[in-house]
This record gives sequence, structure tokens and C-alpha cells, in this order.
Amino acid sequence: MTPVSPSGPAENEVGANGEPLRIVHVLRAPLGGLFRHVLDLTRGQIARGHKVGIVADELTGGERASQVLGELKPSLALGLLRLPVQRNPHPSDFSNLRAIARHIEQIAPDVIHGHGSKGGLYARLPGLYQKKTQAIRAYTPHGGSFNYNPGSLAHRIYMRAEKLLERATGLYLFESAYIGNCFDRFVGKTDAVTRIVVNGISDAEFEPVEPAPDASEFLYVGELRSAKGIDTLLDALALVARRSAFSPTASLVGSGPDQAQLASQAASLGLSGRVKFLGAMPAREAFQKGRILVVPSRAESLPYVVLEAAGAAVPMIATNVGGIPEIYGPHAGRLINCNDPGVLASAMIRMLTIEDELRRSEAMRLRDHVRSRFHIDMMVDDVIRGYRTALERKSAAHVHGAAA
Repeated sequence: MTPVSPSGPAENEVGANGEPLRIVHVLRAPLGGLFRHVLDLTRGQIARGHKVGIVADELTGGERASQVLGELKPSLALGLLRLPVQRNPHPSDFSNLRAIARHIEQIAPDVIHGHGSKGGLYARLPGLYQKKTQAIRAYTPHGGSFNYNPGSLAHRIYMRAEKLLERATGLYLFESAYIGNCFDRFVGKTDAVTRIVVNGISDAEFEPVEPAPDASEFLYVGELRSAKGIDTLLDALALVARRSAFSPTASLVGSGPDQAQLASQAASLGLSGRVKFLGAMPAREAFQKGRILVVPSRAESLPYVVLEAAGAAVPMIATNVGGIPEIYGPHAGRLINCNDPGVLASAMIRMLTIEDELRRSEAMRLRDHVRSRFHIDMMVDDVIRGYRTALERKSAAHVHGAAA
């Protein structure tokens, strides 16, 4: 894979780096890290003088997504289009593709940037039969279909779809080397422009967050679904009480399809009084609800919650999956195996027994590393540079074809 390019001068002055671009971001669910990434890119691109639009699902995200998108809408020169989009393949995909095609024709973007599996499908599929458009079609997987279990039927089907859509893709923006390597392994080499552009957070997010006086010992922040491994955390929490003198509490922040199942599991383990489901809230507010963050994921790309917690100097236990080792860098030796309640319980007991100063020192060292590598301005500028490289290549190919 092509490594992330070293950051040169920021694109604060559009004229110094080319004409303003017309960019439309296409995604499904306006929630989680993917949504945060699109919002950060959108705001950063607008601040740099580009014209931006968003296409997103209207069925998910709830009031928060509606509020955030409503506040952003006046700044969206290329508009906001929300459609009912199902997570899995659905007959409504055909009508959605037609509606998006009409919208794209009206706004005439230079860049159609798909995010996640469904957003990537909507952004790129028309490129297989619409050959005349001058727009480039960019794709950021955000894990998506690459996080399905390799060898499973679903994974094979999605990888074949990715291979087909590769022919319509002008630019791949992989958010981690892990996902870039998964692409090479399961889809194959591509002639498209490829970049690894890691997620980034802002200066304000590098301010430490202190736990509230009534904070739980442990904290989970994210979606409540199987891939996140929260069931492993509950099993480990019960093991901690059996293996040690501690009877720790845990706060689970987020929402998702597995909440009822997880509540039932907590009850069966005798944890109902020690586990709180707090619903969704902003990450930095959530970090006040616990003293030690646990990220027990089974699959990840480059999770924002790990970046945000590292930036806030929150003590953390995380699994060695996906792009998390890329975030930890020289501190990756702290990561643990996923899907193992015993290993997680041991890590939790260690965090409860070590001195506060050591726990804080570990968190601060990780914060310093993340600050040097994962900044939002680097992310926005490197994405725009990727757009320009792909546009230049397409323009050169068009000139060469016309001459021939």
C-alpha cells in the first residue's frame, strides 16, 4: 500500500493549491466513528474553501444526527440529501441509486466520496456504466465489509462486490494500514490511486478528562453490537469479582441492537446492580463516567474512541485487533487478545491494583504518541491531496485518450 504522505503546507489558501473542489460525501448511518469522520472532513473542507454536500440515511442516527446535520446544512453548498437506506442489500437500493444519480447530476461534483460498505456502493456503482463523468469516485471502507469473518459466505460475497466496484474507483483512502492490507489480500492489486490516511482528532481533544466523583471503575463507549465484544467485558467483570477482592462497577455508554441481550447477560451473571446502561452521549462527556476505559473489540479499523480516549489521557485496556496497534505504536505491547474473558479480567485486575501514578503515566505516554501522529488537520489535508492526485490522473488519461 502507498503510505500516508507527509503533511506539507495546509490547504488554508485554496488558490495556492488549485481551484476549490466540489465534494459530496455518501454514507449510510449517521452515527459512530464513520459519521464523526465525515463531519470532520466536511467541516475541514468547507473551512478550506471547498463546496461540500452530504448524502445519508434518514432511518438511523435519531435526534442527534438530525440536529447535527440540521446545524451543518446551511454550510453545505451542495446540499443535504437523506434517504431510507437499509444496512443489508434491499430492493430500496435501486430507487435510492436513482435518486442519488439525479442529485449527483444536479450538483455536478468533482469528487464523489463513499464511506462504508453501503456508502461505497452508492458512490461507485454508477461509475460502472456512467463513463463520461469527470468526477472521481473515492472510497473509504471504515472497516465495513472487510471486518466480516474471512472465509464466511458473507465475506466472499462482499469481496466479490469490492472487486467489481474496484473498476469504478479512482481513489482509495484507507484509514489504516490494516484495512489496506485486507484489501490487497482479499480483493487484489488496484490501478487506482491509494493512500493510507489515518483518522485524526483536534487540539481540544488532547485536553485530559478527569472522572466524575461517582464514576464507575470501568467504562465502555461505543455501539452495543457483537463485533465490539461487550459480552466479553461482562464475563470478565464477573471473573474479576471471583478472582480478587474487587467488586467493580461498569458503565456502558452507547446504543445498538444488542442492548437487551447484554442486559440479560448481565442479569444472568449477577451484575445487574453493577452495570449501568447510560445511552449515547458525546465521547468526552462519556469519559467522565468511568475511571478505566475498556475496548474489548473483536474487529476494528482505526477506532475513534481509542484516539479520543488516548487524547484525553484516559487509562485504557484495548484488544490487539485491526488498526488499534497502529494507534498504540511503540506501546502496542500493552494490548491484549480479544474474545478471552480470562485475559481481560487479568488486565482489569492489574489496572485496579497498580499505583495511580503509573496508570496516569501510561495514559500520558500514549497521549503524547497519538498527538504526534493523529491530528485532524493532517487527515483533512492528506484527503484533499489524494483527491487532487486522482483528479490529475483522470484528466491526464482523458487528454491522452482524446489525442489517441
